[in-house]
Order: sequence, then C-alpha cells, then structure tokens
Amino acid sequence: MNLSDFCRRITGPDTRLLPENHKLGARLVCPEYSKSVQEVKTYPLLGQDRSFLLCWNFDSPGNLYATMMPSPENFCYHYSYSEGKYTQLHTHDYLELSYVVEGEFHQRILNKDVVFQKGDLCLIDKNCLHQDYLTDQSGVVLFIGIANDMFTEIMNENSTPQKILSFLQSALLKQKDVQQFLHFRPSDGASESLDDSLLLLLKESYSPDSGSRYITKGLLFRIFRILSTQYDFSLSKEQKQTMNWIVFEEISDYIRAHFRDITIQDLVDEFHYQEDYFNRLIKRKTGLTYSAYVQRIRLERAEHLLVSTDKSIEEIADSVGYHNKGYFYKLFQEKYEETPASYRRHTR
Repeated sequence: MNLSDFCRRITGPDTRLLPENHKLGARLVCPEYSKSVQEVKTYPLLGQDRSFLLCWNFDSPGNLYATMMPSPENFCYHYSYSEGKYTQLHTHDYLELSYVVEGEFHQRILNKDVVFQKGDLCLIDKNCLHQDYLTDQSGVVLFIGIANDMFTEIMNENSTPQKILSFLQSALLKQKDVQQFLHFRPSDGASESLDDSLLLLLKESYSPDSGSRYITKGLLFRIFRILSTQYDFSLSKEQKQTMNWIVFEEISDYIRAHFRDITIQDLVDEFHYQEDYFNRLIKRKTGLTYSAYVQRIRLERAEHLLVSTDKSIEEIADSVGYHNKGYFYKLFQEKYEETPASYRRHTR
C-alpha cells in the first residue's frame, strides 16, 4: 500500500466517524469565521509526543475527510463546504510541514497565493500568517506538526554539513521576529523517497506503541535529510543573504579543519557546489580569492604555532601545508614584514 492509498484508507468509510458537531472538528478543519481575527494554533498534544500528523482527504467536491494522529482511538471527521471557502487566518506556535500527496493544494501565505503540486512540500515557520483554500478538486494533503524542542534535537543531531538544515536552524528558529516559509520542489525521483518515509511515519503515528516516539524522531531526521539532498527550494533576497552567510561559515569551518592539504575539489565533494561558487562566495565575504583565503588561514596558524610552541620553523611550515621552506619564508615575510625567526623573538 502506498502513501496515497493509506491516507485514503484512514479517512475512509471504515473508520469511526466523529459527529458533525464534535469539539475536535474545529481543530481538524477551521473554516473562516472572521476577516480580522488571527488565530494562534498551539501544539495540540500533551506528554511525550513531540510531533503529530493531520491528514486531509478531499474525497469529492465539497467533501473533506480529516484525521489526526497519534490518538487514543482512530477516527475520521467529515466537513462539508461550498467552493471558494478557506480556513481561518492563523499561525502556529510550532513548525508545520505540509506535503501534497495527491492533486494540488492552495494556500495564502503572508498575503501571497501559493499553489503546491503533487510531491511539493511547504515548511511554515512559527508566527507565519496563512490560510488554506478548500477547493472542489480531489486530493490528499498531509500536515506534520513538529514541536520546537523536537526540531532543535533533529537539527543538533545532524553531524554532516547540510545547507538546508543549517538554514532551517539558524534562519527559521533564531530569527523570532521574521515570518517565513519555504517551498520545496522535488528533483527526479525525490518524491518517491519522501513518500516511503512519510508512509512509515504515518503508520507509526496511526498505530503507536512504546517505541514509536524514537522511531518517529528517526523518520523525521530522514525526511529532513531527503529535503536537504533531493529537493530544491526558493528563497527571498533576505533569505539568500542569510543562506550565503551560513554556507560561508560552514565552508570556512571546513577549510580551517583541513587547511593543511585542502583543495577546492574537496569543497565540491563535501558541499556539492561548483568551483566558481566557492570563489565568488569567499571573494564576496572576505575580499580574497580561494587560494589567498587558504593561504591566510595557513599563515595565521603558523603565526600561532611560532608564538605558542617550541616547534622548529621547518616543522611549523610542514604542519601548515608548506613543504618548501623558502616559499614559506617568502609568504610569511610578505604578510608579517619579518622572518618567522625574527617574529618569534619579538613576540615571546
């Protein structure tokens, strides 16, 4: 059974149907009741569950079936509407991912109409105003709510430099006063990988047991890795500036950790950008070419070793990546205007 089939099964006629006036209905689908009110949706679960899923099944024109999990008992809620309706304008105090399993999904985010196609995913930050359009087109949408502490844990456990994970952590969570969303579009075959992980996540949340919260966390980690490596996303000008700075910091940290024998091909292999991107980014941030920037880091390290250790100059030159002593002397003297030996005498 694929993701679409499972979503339709858990919102189908065999699932316990809630009464039309059930108090949970407004949480599952809240139609617009005021042009001026801005709702703040709080995280709905208590206890140890730090993520939840909401599934919408636009089964036929004007008929929406919805369910939320994990839940003590599986259920389905039916909402009947007329074409052109949409939900109440709202924000969340948690992060939300919305994924189009089938059909199209229309939202109005920050006063902008956005259409998401099958396989697209949207990440909406906390405090970002939006509402959902209820159209007469059939389709399935899966929402994932992630508590802030869970999201922070997922980000902190990622040990490999990944531009999107760093961006999410730094740009979305730390800039509390900035309302943002990211629209992800799959590369070839990416939606199939994401479907597989989401299906596992959905099944785990629909029929949870004592180990489900650990499995759920691992699956969310996998989902963000798929987004970081197999999906493209567009950024505003301000977001691009933030992104470039984050990527530069990652590149700079990587160079400082491998400066002795670093090559620009190493950066290509690690960060998956073209060579020209590194040259342009480093030039824009430092005013130096890639080679000059690496040279500056090596010489700064050599200067530190001259002052703080008793290593010979030859040992220091070799340890920072210069195997030609004469060339090292030349570069050092150009930067510090004296020989390494003289510099050591004057600064110790």
